[in-house]
Amino acid sequence: MANTVTSLCCVVLAAVVVAYAQRRSQTGASIQYERMGGDVTMQCGSLDSEASVTWKVNGTDVKARHREEGSRLILMEVDLSNNGLYTCFQNPNGERRDQINLRIGTSPREPTVTCRSNTYPKGFYCSWHLQHPTSIPTDFDVNVQHNQKSLEATRDAVHKNRCHVKFLEVFSSYPYRVNVTAVNALGRASTAITFEEFNIVKPDPPEKVVATPIPNNVRRLEVTWNSPSTWPDVESFPLKYFLRYRPLIRDQWQHVELSDSTAHTITDAYAGKEYIIQVAAKDMEIGTWSDWSVAVHATPWMDEPKQITSTTEQEPLLDTTPSPAPPSAEPHRAGVPVDGASSTLLSPLLWYSCYLLLEALIW
Repeated sequence: MANTVTSLCCVVLAAVVVAYAQRRSQTGASIQYERMGGDVTMQCGSLDSEASVTWKVNGTDVKARHREEGSRLILMEVDLSNNGLYTCFQNPNGERRDQINLRIGTSPREPTVTCRSNTYPKGFYCSWHLQHPTSIPTDFDVNVQHNQKSLEATRDAVHKNRCHVKFLEVFSSYPYRVNVTAVNALGRASTAITFEEFNIVKPDPPEKVVATPIPNNVRRLEVTWNSPSTWPDVESFPLKYFLRYRPLIRDQWQHVELSDSTAHTITDAYAGKEYIIQVAAKDMEIGTWSDWSVAVHATPWMDEPKQITSTTEQEPLLDTTPSPAPPSAEPHRAGVPVDGASSTLLSPLLWYSCYLLLEALIW
C-alpha cells in the first residue's frame, strides 16, 4: 500500500513539474500571429540565415507540412492545428536559441451593434458581437457622439461586449451615433449606427405574473403582474401592457391591450381547460413593446364533484356461518383413526374376547 501511494505521489509531482516547465518556457517566448490559410515563416532568433538548426513544436518533431531553410522554418497553408510553442536548437550542440508561440487566426469583420434603452429616461446600453470568430484576442473600441459631443461609455462589469451611456437630455431632437471598432493583431473593422432616443426605448418584460382561478366562476381567471423593476419612474413615464392567453388545446392567441393597469380578469376561458398566459410592456408614447414575460399556467375554477346518494334498499345480510367441510376424498391410511373408525377397529377384539371366554367355559 505504501509503495502504491509513493508511486502515485511521484506521478502527480512529475505532472506538476512538466506543467510548470511548459508555462515557464512559454512565458519567455515571443508571440507570432499569422493569418489562416497562408504560409508562415519563423526565424530562429538572430542566427545567420545559413545556420543549421533543429525545430520542435510542443516538445516533439514538426509533422505539419513545412520546409526548413537554414535558420528559418516555413509552415505551409496553416490552420488552427498549427498553433503551438515552437523551439529552435542550434546544431550540433543542441543549444536552445529561440521560442515562438504561434497563434493562427483571422482579422475581424464588421461587428454587429445594437442599442436599447430599458431604463428610460436614465440612459441606454449598446451591445456588439462578431458573427465570425477570429480565434485570436480581439478588442473593441467604442465611441458615442451626440450633438457633436463625445459621451462616456462605461463598460459593463458582467457582459464584456456591452457598454452603458447616460442620456444628456430627454426628448432630444439630435440623433446619437455609436461607432464600434474591432481590433486585433491582424486587422480592424468598424460599424457605426445612428438613432434617435425614442426609437430604442424598449422596457424589460413585466415581472411576477400570477394567474389564479376565481371561486365559483368556471370561465374566469384573475391575472396580476408587476412593472419591470428596471423601469426607473413608472409614475412619470407610465407603461401600458399587452396580455395574451390561450388554452393549451389551441394554437391561436387572444389579446387584450391595457392602459396602465397591472391586473386583468379573463372572462371567456374554457371551463376546465389549462391556459398559458404572458404579458408585454411598452412606454405610453414612444419605443417598442418588450419581449413577452415568462409564461404562467392556470386552470379556471372547477365545481367539486357531488357525492352520489343511492336509493336502493340494502340487501339482507347473508348467514356467514361456515358450512361443514366436505369429507375428504383421500383414502384412509392404516393405523390413523378418523371419525367413525374406532368402532371398526374394536369389533375384532370384541369377537376374540368372546371366543376366549367360550373356550374357557367348555374346558
